[in-house]
Amino acid sequence: MDFAQLTLTTPRLSIRPFQPSDLETYASYHSKPGVYRYLYSEPPTPAALVERFRDPQQPRFETTGDELRLAVVRKADGRVLGEVLLKLASVDARQAEVGYIFDPEHAGQGYATEAVARLLTFGFAELGLHRIFARLDVLNQGSIGVVERLGLRREAHFVENDRFAGMWGDEYVYAVLAQEWPVAQT
Repeated sequence: MDFAQLTLTTPRLSIRPFQPSDLETYASYHSKPGVYRYLYSEPPTPAALVERFRDPQQPRFETTGDELRLAVVRKADGRVLGEVLLKLASVDARQAEVGYIFDPEHAGQGYATEAVARLLTFGFAELGLHRIFARLDVLNQGSIGVVERLGLRREAHFVENDRFAGMWGDEYVYAVLAQEWPVAQT
């Protein structure tokens, strides 16, 4: 599949590979204080940000560890609102991790839920994935709401499994199987 030409759509959104013209918006939302609060990492330096931005412009999804990161664009005005990703966790087990980062300016409008739903459908229907999961900080109520609205099942609660800035953090794992996905949408 030619992921460089991939475009997924929803009623309000277009989901596509990042383009060079997206860099300014990408850098803007990645530099906002709350964006990295639950990601267990510091915001990237400007140089690292540019390097990270270049990576998804040549998307691959073939070997374990590959990431398909896509820009989420509002159709009404062409504005990049954030990004979604599928990370191939296991080729053999046909499993991927879903993730997303959105500009906090656009929170609470259902964009993340809409974009993640479309990405899950793509993962199951077109990539043949068996299981898609999300790993979330237990304090990230916004992201927990997204996956629960989509019908993902909470499978695990890892206690103090990660440490960032001298503090331990807990993590939830939510997942859905391909055969469950249509049921989750009814």
